[in-house]
Amino acid sequence: MTDLNGCSTCQTGQEQIEYFTVDLGRKGVKEKVQYDYRHTDGELFSCIADNIALARSRRDVWLQKKAG
Repeated sequence: MTDLNGCSTCQTGQEQIEYFTVDLGRKGVKEKVQYDYRHTDGELFSCIADNIALARSRRDVWLQKKAG
């Protein structure tokens, strides 16, 4: 479980990954990933993506923007 009472339990400098499925009706089921990363400054990055590689690339863009 990646949250406690709706709040991420992700530790500083770590990432947490949780896979889940979305029911698309007649189109079937799609697997998604919820990705959390807590920066060493304590700020949390969180997203939902189709796969872990996409989630990490979004995190990398976020980190580049933070670095300025």
